[in-house]
Amino acid sequence: MLKNFQENFIKYCNSENFEINQSQIAVIKKLENFYKNNFKSIISNFFSKEYTQKSFYLYGDVGVGKTMILNFFYNQIKEKKLRLHFNEFMLNFHDFVHEQKSKQEENIINLFVKNLKSKASLIYFDEFQVTNIVDAMILGRLFENIFKENIKLVLTSNIKISDLYKDGLQRDQFKPFIKIMENRSIEHELMIDDDYRKAQESDKQRYFFPLNQESNFKINKFFRTITKNKKGDSKILNIKGRVLEIKDFYEGISRFDFQELCDQNLGAEDYLEITKNSNFIVIENVPQFNDINSNQQLRFITLLDIIYDKNIPIAVTSNISFDQMTSSKSLEKEFKRTISRLYELTSKDYKL
Repeated sequence: MLKNFQENFIKYCNSENFEINQSQIAVIKKLENFYKNNFKSIISNFFSKEYTQKSFYLYGDVGVGKTMILNFFYNQIKEKKLRLHFNEFMLNFHDFVHEQKSKQEENIINLFVKNLKSKASLIYFDEFQVTNIVDAMILGRLFENIFKENIKLVLTSNIKISDLYKDGLQRDQFKPFIKIMENRSIEHELMIDDDYRKAQESDKQRYFFPLNQESNFKINKFFRTITKNKKGDSKILNIKGRVLEIKDFYEGISRFDFQELCDQNLGAEDYLEITKNSNFIVIENVPQFNDINSNQQLRFITLLDIIYDKNIPIAVTSNISFDQMTSSKSLEKEFKRTISRLYELTSKDYKL
């Protein structure tokens, strides 16, 4: 049972040198109530007004501390739990469907959710978003079963529930999912003026720009330092019959050119496999983004989300600074999150 939740949060923020504000404290109080209403005795649950709210949905702009707060909450509780990137969760679901393809779809969903329940009574999705029509069409039935099995959810997102999959294909068929989430969730917007991640450290030691002789010398010197006494070779990854080669691989340290990762037809499944085999990643020659290379930008956003979720430090080279980075029009909102995470992932606070 959680004790002194707010006090522990303040101690945690002080130890990590995070700024504390009343907006974050308000979320902590709501999370404590959410925990008590969902994980105390059945009798208490029966009389609780918030008993039907099995989901805590925290949304807000990039860098306000959503992930930091829910990471803290997740690490505090002792119940059976899972923390999953949403892309990873849906890939697991589609793999399960493929394995059980001889069965009816509804039976497959029931089996998948019962399997989830055996592993966790709470699931944490960081940066929840819906961009895929296949996922959008199945989420209503999937989450309805999750709530029926009394599995609790905590989620972060950059957008409120009613705006999920906005302007997506066949969105009318997605609206039942929105209704389920609105009925089942405590929805809270976290608003803070400054990006707490940028405030931590302005001297970014592992983001090298512009692309010139000096930055090339720095990244190569840095790479020699972190790979010292490590054996270098290429590494072959097999992903469902497909081959992906990490050409520059030093015992868990992977070095890529941006084109290798984002100009090819790669997706979340490939990036997850790369992170499983890497404890540090170097990405060179990240370009400026616009409407012409929006597909590459979307892959880069997916890649950074997965790297962030797996807590893997990175080094990056680019011809432009963070503040000069631009986006395609369709991905402006999502890319704000990516830039904020670049600040954190390339900061010297990350331990090698």
